[in-house]
Amino acid sequence: MAVALRGIKAFPSHLIRSRFTVTCAVEKLPEFVVPARALQEKTSEPLFDPEEQDRLFAAVPTATLVRSLAVFSALAVGPAVDLGIAVMRSPAVMGNRAAREAVMETVRRTVYRQFCAGEDADEAGRTLRRLWGSGLRGILDYGLEDAGDSAECDRNLAGFLRTVEMTPALPPASVSFACVKITAICPIKLLERVSDLLRWEKKNPNLQLPWKQPSLPILADSSLLYHTPAIPDPLSDAEELDLGLSHQRLATLTRRCADADLPLLVDAEYTSVQPAIDYLIFSAALEFNRDERPILYGTIQAYLRDSKERLVQAVEAAEAAGISVGFKLVRGAYLSRETALAASLGAASPIHGSVEETHACYDDCAAFVLERIERGSCSVVLATHNLHSGKAAAAKAAELGIKKANGKLQFAQLMGMADGLSLGLVKAGFQVSKYLPFGPVEQVMPYLIRRAEENRGFLAGSAIDREHLWRVEILINTEMKHCVRCRKELKRRMKVAVLGK
Repeated sequence: MAVALRGIKAFPSHLIRSRFTVTCAVEKLPEFVVPARALQEKTSEPLFDPEEQDRLFAAVPTATLVRSLAVFSALAVGPAVDLGIAVMRSPAVMGNRAAREAVMETVRRTVYRQFCAGEDADEAGRTLRRLWGSGLRGILDYGLEDAGDSAECDRNLAGFLRTVEMTPALPPASVSFACVKITAICPIKLLERVSDLLRWEKKNPNLQLPWKQPSLPILADSSLLYHTPAIPDPLSDAEELDLGLSHQRLATLTRRCADADLPLLVDAEYTSVQPAIDYLIFSAALEFNRDERPILYGTIQAYLRDSKERLVQAVEAAEAAGISVGFKLVRGAYLSRETALAASLGAASPIHGSVEETHACYDDCAAFVLERIERGSCSVVLATHNLHSGKAAAAKAAELGIKKANGKLQFAQLMGMADGLSLGLVKAGFQVSKYLPFGPVEQVMPYLIRRAEENRGFLAGSAIDREHLWRVEILINTEMKHCVRCRKELKRRMKVAVLGK
């Protein structure tokens, strides 16, 4: 990685495009394009005017455009990414103080600065203020995940609470959401155990789970329940205690967010722990989502075959219970992980068989949620870079008369991803947020490595399979188009400098 990135560290990092970025976008807030006019006019015109996007790039500093193009091009080379991962995982390299500092500095000046808002709350706040000056809002995410025990969960909770407490010092309304991973406030092994038991309860409704609190429905009839071939042991007394503490941590964080009038987004994970995550979210939603505007949002990953059914049953159950629900709708990630796990257990993959099916499912889920927004029972953060999905959602919103300023319909994408699109959406009047992870480089290093591994798995090799095509489609349709616009804008500036016009 150091070799591939040599010579570019002096450039600003705002618009770096990297292979890390492509993968992260698919997992956290997958890429989106939404129309500048489609919510006002029911037309079949293109959703986003390329010339308008070029004009937006005119406001970006030249050095930033150069760096964006250079870094994305460098990190699109598979061997460079493989080398970077090997270096960061090498005990010999990372065990040497000088070498470790060199690696950390390289990551800090390139990939980290591309994805992350800063190493602490102050830096994240400065990043958010810069975005706010462009009309963008921020989703604050203190970069913690996968806690091993309750003591670590408590420390993580303190970090999330400090994130909420920093928001009053920021410009009013500049923060749209706080963000949390349940894996950071509930031990990961416990989430796996609870998920296994919830799946067995779905298989056998007579199974008694004495620790289970009231919740919205978690699994659907179409959910694949292959993870545990035999019924798991009941939770031990210690595990039940830890689960109760996890409920309390989420309640504490949600209550603090409610006091700050700051909605809380909960990220989705892989299917081996997602049932437990949904259980914790839905249990807390019954307590906290009593107003028309939900304070707690879950995440639906449309690449899962059961996503639409789970979404519908959760929304309908919430309506029956008299509460509101909020969801972030994404396409999803962990394709390799999910496919490998299912294959190892001799089961079908939980993921749709083609990217076209996933696109259709995403559009269907978005249309359903938009209808519920019109009825007043649901809120959504639509997260997609896909042009056709944006067009479908915009047309549906126009049909239903949903205004662009309606806080129940928002859009978001990652920091450093497709900034021209974000600015275009703001200019069109949409509420748009950038996802802003922050924390020390060492703390987010595992996250960056995992994103690199995911991306390498999809783009490396000669086999043209579904996953490869999916990632190539995303890469071509977003990042490469962005780089073309970078080149176009750079050429324009050179002509101005040389010809004076």
